[in-house]
Amino acid sequence: MIEKYIEPGQRLELKALKRVKLNNDATPEKTYNSKIYDILSEDRVEILMPIEQTKLILLPVDAEYELYFYTDQGLYECVCRIVDRYKSNNVYILLVELETNLRKYQRREYYRYSCALDMNTRALLEEEVAAVENNQNYIVPGLPLQNSVIVDLSGGGLRFVSTYKYDKGSTIICKYKLMVKGKEKIYQIPARILDVREVDAKRGTYEHRVQYLNLDNDIREEIIQFIFDEERKNRHKERGF
Repeated sequence: MIEKYIEPGQRLELKALKRVKLNNDATPEKTYNSKIYDILSEDRVEILMPIEQTKLILLPVDAEYELYFYTDQGLYECVCRIVDRYKSNNVYILLVELETNLRKYQRREYYRYSCALDMNTRALLEEEVAAVENNQNYIVPGLPLQNSVIVDLSGGGLRFVSTYKYDKGSTIICKYKLMVKGKEKIYQIPARILDVREVDAKRGTYEHRVQYLNLDNDIREEIIQFIFDEERKNRHKERGF
């Protein structure tokens, strides 16, 4: 039974299998966030139409997507096809048909969890960067750090905002706390700046996207576990539990 793995309210992502056309314009492969609205049968599921910046995304009927379900048991994937678009009870819905069986997806770390977590950072010294490049996590203790806020988190990296700016390609240390299995843990993770931009709505504030470097698998699993625990809590709050 498909209900054994997924249920209404759970988050999901759609990723185009190939280039598709939206409003007659070719668009590159992209990932869209949504939620399960209802489960109609073993191979048909209603999902909420994706929204970006308050605008509904009219994904084309007959287009095929990789579909990722975020469940309490982990991440599951399948291939789906959009068979209809409609409005029901003031809700805009996509009807999708599952074309392959659900299977456990192992690379959960790519999923980014939206949040607001305090973090401290600093640029690494030359000797620290050299150590990281040699797969050694040598960090000089006691050096001053700057405040920032994590706005999304994953097992592969994070995105943060700050009133200071790092150069793209630079290597930094990310220091933050997470509650894992009821215990607060402090993480100090070296990371590389993949992208940086000034926030349009707030001049003087910069958004940085980073990728972890030399991350221990046990730590990665702890971060992933934190994300799934928080997602579960959020779903319970939405349902009024």
